[in-house]
Amino acid sequence: MGEGEGRPPRPGRRCGWRAAAGLVAALASAQPAAPAGAPGRVVSINLCTDQLAMMLAAPGQLVSVSSMARDPRMSAMVAEAAEHHVNHGGAEAVFRLDPDLVLAGRHTTRATVRLLRRLGVPVEEFAPARDFDDVRANIARVGAALGREGAAEALVAEFDARLAALRAEAGRAPEAALYYANSFTAGAESLAGHILAAAGLSNIAPQGGVLPLERLIMRAPELVVRGARYPGGSRAEEVLAHPALRALLAGRPAAPLADADWVCGTPHLLRAVGRLRDARETLE
Repeated sequence: MGEGEGRPPRPGRRCGWRAAAGLVAALASAQPAAPAGAPGRVVSINLCTDQLAMMLAAPGQLVSVSSMARDPRMSAMVAEAAEHHVNHGGAEAVFRLDPDLVLAGRHTTRATVRLLRRLGVPVEEFAPARDFDDVRANIARVGAALGREGAAEALVAEFDARLAALRAEAGRAPEAALYYANSFTAGAESLAGHILAAAGLSNIAPQGGVLPLERLIMRAPELVVRGARYPGGSRAEEVLAHPALRALLAGRPAAPLADADWVCGTPHLLRAVGRLRDARETLE
């Protein structure tokens, strides 16, 4: 199925499927609907806004999410995404969905955003979350854009309660390293850095940037969180399978994290906090 094929029609405007729309409304009647004046057809073209929208939208309000929402390597909501039409971020296909609002990332699909705005389609752009305050702010913004402020407030409250329960108590903070392709590491002020800190771990490279393998081996942190390797391989990822790194990891607790756990600033990142806290407790 290509872009635009199988797109959900707009009841009463494109295909006259008023009966189908009425059936959907009846099935969703037990759940709160979007208030009057809120966008009735929302399209998301970014992985992170996909997930926030799926968590907050009223029944029938979200008509399409990006294809990445169905990628289990990156998305924490694959099952939920299967219930939605997917788009590939192309302006023509998104425009044919006749959206009242498009949710986009600030650094992706730039040509699509520009063209949609020229065509008069409202677009809300979201920057990647860098800390927990950004997570809260983006939840609130999506909620406001969808007319779902109450749902957003409840989600933020639940996020804060779960985060408070997961935060490690003050005490020894074992050294940990975040290690990705090309020897890149995330610093203390990144979202990943804040997740490490919430789990009670100390980042050995608080400034972020490149962490040479030799420096990592000499520092010998108690925990190393490696980036995921993808099928096909690349030179950038070879460092993640280096024999010296394998030797360092031998006998140390594993941190079984998937990119889907924390690639986006959503409440799903609490899974990463919990798993890192478990690894920290194993060290102690």
